[in-house]
Amino acid sequence: MVSKSKDKKEDNLEVVEHALTNTEHFIEQNQKTITIAIIAIVAVVGIFLGYKRFIVAPKEKEAQSQMFAAEHYFEKDSFNLALNGDGNYLGFLDVIDQYKSTKSAKLAYYYSGISYLKLGKFQEAIGQLKKFKLKDAMIQPISQGAIGDAYCELGRISEAIDYYIKAARTEPNAFVTPIYLMKAGELLESNKEYSKALPLYKEIQKDYPESSEGRKIEKYIARAEAGMAK
Repeated sequence: MVSKSKDKKEDNLEVVEHALTNTEHFIEQNQKTITIAIIAIVAVVGIFLGYKRFIVAPKEKEAQSQMFAAEHYFEKDSFNLALNGDGNYLGFLDVIDQYKSTKSAKLAYYYSGISYLKLGKFQEAIGQLKKFKLKDAMIQPISQGAIGDAYCELGRISEAIDYYIKAARTEPNAFVTPIYLMKAGELLESNKEYSKALPLYKEIQKDYPESSEGRKIEKYIARAEAGMAK
């Protein structure tokens, strides 16, 4: 038994030694290629880090600085100035044009879309808001809901409903989800689609009873049930 165990260990050692020998031989034969590959990887990583540090970061900082005034005008409901600038600072549209790929430019799509919505330019609002791709748990559903508002203003009710439901489902939370569930439900009711509105109302009742919509939802449920009974 001892002899067999010893033989097995020796066989395993021979396998390992053979593998190591093959590896060493491969490295010796391909040393130049391996060195070039390592240098190339280091160079690519270095270029990427340098690009992020010396180009992207300063450009992002500059974009944020330029967009500060536009955000200020937005907060004061001066939407034309927010969109187009005041001659000294850029507007959201300029930020999008001049600082492509920055986080500020991505955020500017949201701001410009809401600005157009407030100005009654609904098709332009939809165009800008659909380009907003920045992942944000609060802003993302609001942007979807704003598209729904724009479609609603244009009389495109089915598309408005779709976007309200999408807004409710994007990042469910107690602040915005019941708002958009309610908006979708009311539009479905206006289309006499009571059987589709009712589950949305009941979802508000079950999951968001403390919300403003939840506190008055019983009358909406009763109204939808009455509509279904007709």
